[in-house]
Amino acid sequence: MDEQVEAAIRAFQKGLPVCLFDSEKREGETDLLFPAQFASPATMRQLRMDCGGLLFLAIGHEIGELFSLPFLQDLHTQRSLTEQFPVLNHLVTNDLRYDARSAFTLSLNHRETYTGITDHDRALTTQRFALLAGELTEAGISGKSAQEALGKEFRTPGHIPVCRETEGGLSIRQGHTELAVGLSRLAGMTPVVIGAEMLQSDGDYALSVDDARAWAKQRDIPFLEGAQLIEALHS
Repeated sequence: MDEQVEAAIRAFQKGLPVCLFDSEKREGETDLLFPAQFASPATMRQLRMDCGGLLFLAIGHEIGELFSLPFLQDLHTQRSLTEQFPVLNHLVTNDLRYDARSAFTLSLNHRETYTGITDHDRALTTQRFALLAGELTEAGISGKSAQEALGKEFRTPGHIPVCRETEGGLSIRQGHTELAVGLSRLAGMTPVVIGAEMLQSDGDYALSVDDARAWAKQRDIPFLEGAQLIEALHS
């Protein structure tokens, strides 16, 4: 296995970050990622201060199925909703330049949060979601019981946007969501990952891959490209 992939796996298993660049053919962005089950206020603070992009929670397809979480793109195009809220017809997502559909599902707050936006609140939401998913999976609990367990601890809308892996994963879509949960699976962990896009601190665009690689090297953070991860998963 590629040494960089091995370093990334070791880091994830210790709850440490990994930088992951998707591809110049997609978003052309590097995300800073942490395994969600280890999320702490310091994790959220680092994502907030070092990245600048949207904090998001990437979840595997099986976690989406566990809780029956709908893709927002599907939810917002339901006839009953578009008839009740006609503005949805005008806001339809049909012009993404890097993909066919959005990975976003519901946004969440843990019920014990206050506003939900502080580092403490977002860490609680992130970590408990990952731990709950792992607990229910290990116990073989699914369906209505899993949904009830989710609702007991979480509410929507919230301050943690969740992105759900496409069924079929990287064989269908090579987005950051699929790459992030792919890394967690390689590390033998629950496929729930917290991350954020790295943006230029003094510009208007995503941090270049060269700058992101240099940033990671200075901090001894493993840096991967999507192609390396895909090869490792298929080897």
